[in-house]
Amino acid sequence: MRRGESDLSTLSTAALTYPDVGATLADLPRGYRTLTRRRVIGRGRERFEEAARTILDWDLHRRAGLGVHASSPSVVEGAVAVLRVGWGPLGMDAPVRVVHVIDEPSRQGFAYGTLPGHPESGEESFVVEMDESGDVVVAITAFSRHATLPARLGGPVTTFVQSRITERYLRAA
Repeated sequence: MRRGESDLSTLSTAALTYPDVGATLADLPRGYRTLTRRRVIGRGRERFEEAARTILDWDLHRRAGLGVHASSPSVVEGAVAVLRVGWGPLGMDAPVRVVHVIDEPSRQGFAYGTLPGHPESGEESFVVEMDESGDVVVAITAFSRHATLPARLGGPVTTFVQSRITERYLRAA
């Protein structure tokens, strides 16, 4: 058994750490910090399909500098992953489960929710869309609140780190 496999199987049955499952696809709930960022990343079907593959193969996260240890090489509903932010003893693990997958002709992506051990509690979605004009847009939506003592103690620094990672996701797309 590879290192971490037992962790993933344990995570597959763990409860999500927040009640508002699926809210990144609708109205964001109250009582959380929210984030919505959109960026045009190109034009046309080929660019849309490339961006969709990047998102759905976990490459957006890898290109943004995160380690990804996932139960599935591609995003599927119910897949679990441990995202690693930072390096060595300064790094932290962020366990998540895919709670929704979007698979439409001009809209692809997914949302994941936090699992026990994640420094935050909430949900984040990563969606690429191609509008009627042919513009390809990446949208990242999240709601979260600090879930662990280090995250709470980090306060504004933790929020800043989340914002920086979101910017890295947008550049990686």
